[in-house]
Amino acid sequence: MAAVTSRGTGLIAALALSVLLPACDVFAPVEPTLTPRARPARPAAPVQVAQPTSEKSAAKRSYLAQVQSAQLTQGLLRQDGGGPDTPFSADMLARNFNQIVFFNEYGAGNAASGVPGSLRRWAGPVRMGVSFGPSVPASQQRQDRSDVTRYAARLGRATGHTVTMSSAPNFMVFFVSEDDRSAVLTREATRIPGITRASLAPLVNLGDDIYCAVAAYATGPDPHTYTAAVAVVRAENPDLLRLSCIHEELAQGLGLANDSPQARPSIFNDDDEFALLTGHDEMLLGMLYDPRLKIGMTMSEAAPIVRIIAREKLGGPG
Repeated sequence: MAAVTSRGTGLIAALALSVLLPACDVFAPVEPTLTPRARPARPAAPVQVAQPTSEKSAAKRSYLAQVQSAQLTQGLLRQDGGGPDTPFSADMLARNFNQIVFFNEYGAGNAASGVPGSLRRWAGPVRMGVSFGPSVPASQQRQDRSDVTRYAARLGRATGHTVTMSSAPNFMVFFVSEDDRSAVLTREATRIPGITRASLAPLVNLGDDIYCAVAAYATGPDPHTYTAAVAVVRAENPDLLRLSCIHEELAQGLGLANDSPQARPSIFNDDDEFALLTGHDEMLLGMLYDPRLKIGMTMSEAAPIVRIIAREKLGGPG
């Protein structure tokens, strides 16, 4: 069983007017090594050169740069985490938790159905890895790898769960372009136990209006326990959009599977007001991995505990 979430231009109409282009929607690693000059007999390491991109990929890169510019002009993609203009109460935090944790963006249990699912999260350690398509420049690879590494540590602190970088990952983050997404995912993601080519289809076949997505897989005996995840970020995204994709998709891959129009300040809201994980969102992650909540709990079973934890998070009585 897999849960798929994605991110794109929630403000499609506004952006289409702003950039006069069709809008988009949402659903590793080799560091260059310098050879010491003191060892001239050793051949220099080859310089990594990005594979030339196609016209389609170049057009996507240009379009997404205009999307980011338009959103920033409209005051979106905030990086301040919220402030006096975004107050929220314990009741609001509990409500947002229930909407984001117990519903899906797509498929069974989506918010439109009104039928909540059960609590899903990882039981074992989350081991993240990063992989790049051959079209991604070395400088961009270094930045993205660094961003994922720092963010993995932050997710570990926020959840109290083990989240680390690993050479044997069960949560892969791919930065791939239109030109290499299918080949790289098919070759590398299927190395993770439980992930098949068929299960990767939503990630391989990204629509033009999707610029990043994640699929979390429960391949063991418990359909609510995640055992693997694959996140895909379009390499054509400009810097801030790529970073915002890292923040949202990796957090959603831990179990915050849905978006809610009521969640604020939050990246789990399709309005794209916030680009990066907020203090509100860190509270949601801490709640999700609180040991008082058990994997497989229904929303009605969890509700009284969720209210207690939400009050604790905001300094109120438990």
